[in-house]
Amino acid sequence: MTALLTATGLMKSYRSHPVLDGVGLTVHPGDRLGILGASGAGKSTLLRLLLAVEAPDRGEIHFRDQPVRPGRPGTLAWFRRAVQLVPQDPYGSLSPRMTVAEIIAEPLVCLRVPGDHTARVRELLAAVDLDPALAGRRPAALSGGQRQRVAVARALAPEPQLLIADEPVSALDATVRVTVLDLLREASERAGAALVMVSHDVAAVRRICTSVAVLHQGRIAESGGVEDVLGRPGSQATRDLLAAVPRLPSVPA
Repeated sequence: MTALLTATGLMKSYRSHPVLDGVGLTVHPGDRLGILGASGAGKSTLLRLLLAVEAPDRGEIHFRDQPVRPGRPGTLAWFRRAVQLVPQDPYGSLSPRMTVAEIIAEPLVCLRVPGDHTARVRELLAAVDLDPALAGRRPAALSGGQRQRVAVARALAPEPQLLIADEPVSALDATVRVTVLDLLREASERAGAALVMVSHDVAAVRRICTSVAVLHQGRIAESGGVEDVLGRPGSQATRDLLAAVPRLPSVPA
């Protein structure tokens, strides 16, 4: 199967301090990959490179065999439509001045996606189980869980091939987190989009991901199927994460 996204030998330093040291990843269509690591492992830096917000010092990123590097405005418009972010903060990531409908339609407008944007917003509200009556509301009127559903809907709007989720439930209450995780998995499956979730939370990765790469001190400590890696950890980094991270409440999948 042709890879959707490949990262090879990624290296990144800040002020001569190495943050990533030879990181490599492969994501195929339909994959749900968890990038799991403790604070300081290099997750945020890797996320910025995968989103082409920053360029690696060394190494390459390809999306469907096309090279991806930050450049002049507009040069990566195709990539911005193909890859969308579900951000960590459901409070700070939504403009308080925009309505829910405007927020969800924002990537359609910015990326000049043709079609009936109003109809697409209605479709997306249904996809994330939000009442269509919320379309005219502003984020201040929504709960944290509702806001993150809006963020998922916004990410799905331009029909991306890959969703990248940055600690998507870390700011939510535990019971809401389970619901939003399940929604993220189901919504990506229905949309036919692969998913990469960056997280420190073993339980969150185990719940919705099919594979995992454990990042430790800027390197991949181990990777493979979720149950292979988390059920039979082969690195101390994975064992430390298993011992330290609280588990989600037990809710049937």
